[in-house]
Amino acid sequence: MCLIAFAIDASPACPLLIAANRDEFLDRPTAPLHRWTLPDGTSVVAGRDLRDGGTWLGVSETGRVAMLTNVRSVQIGSGQRSRGELATRWLDGGLSWEALLDDLDPAAYGGFNLVVGDFHNQFWAWAGNRDPERPHDEHPIGLHSRRLEAGVYGLSNAALDTPWPKSERLKQALCECLAQPASSPLPITRLTAALADTRRVPTHVLPDTGVPPELEHGLSSPFVSLPERGYGTRSSLVLSVQTSETRAAPAGWRVAVDEWTHIPVDGHAHAWNPQHRRSETLFW
Repeated sequence: MCLIAFAIDASPACPLLIAANRDEFLDRPTAPLHRWTLPDGTSVVAGRDLRDGGTWLGVSETGRVAMLTNVRSVQIGSGQRSRGELATRWLDGGLSWEALLDDLDPAAYGGFNLVVGDFHNQFWAWAGNRDPERPHDEHPIGLHSRRLEAGVYGLSNAALDTPWPKSERLKQALCECLAQPASSPLPITRLTAALADTRRVPTHVLPDTGVPPELEHGLSSPFVSLPERGYGTRSSLVLSVQTSETRAAPAGWRVAVDEWTHIPVDGHAHAWNPQHRRSETLFW
């Protein structure tokens, strides 16, 4: 997952709102959003990496949330262990945050950002294995973490809340959604339009991550399409938590998760595909 904006307790009517794009090689085997079960029996809603078995963004039926991005650097490598397991280890609910960090070897993984939450306990935190001040430097590798307070955050392939143009665009769209009256339906189309944005930024405002400038430019739009490299935005997701008073969850919370997958089919160009949409609903 390479672009995420999320709002924690920024609106009483919607205490959690997430919009995210996952960028990946187009031939990497992937299962789209669905319900599946972790080895310990925990049920989760997430996409799944079919090569290594983990996920980049998911939620559990018990109210845990995990979001993952990599950190861009000149050296491409995933490390000895899959970063996706960090998300599933949190989602299975067997470890506290402190225990997860204690058991985590930062040198075993490629550069990562991990954001976790426990909705019912109002706990949110971030961890990464790159220095937030110099995230694109390969060394030294260490573990950095902090608790997250209520607010709106952006995350791409640097440190949390690094103000990359595409992160700022998506954060702005999230804020505009939350500014709507509580009695109005959440304007999801505003978020999908922001996720589908293919506008690249001028070269003079590109971040310097060490990759060639032409690649940096190609990665600067929220929706990435680099078919000549076999790479691009594979899926887009919007998750919202809003009040629910149904029989399934009296006076509880309704979790709506929608994912759009964007795989070139039958010779069509790689682009936003509104037809390939999957939806799941949980009650917390």
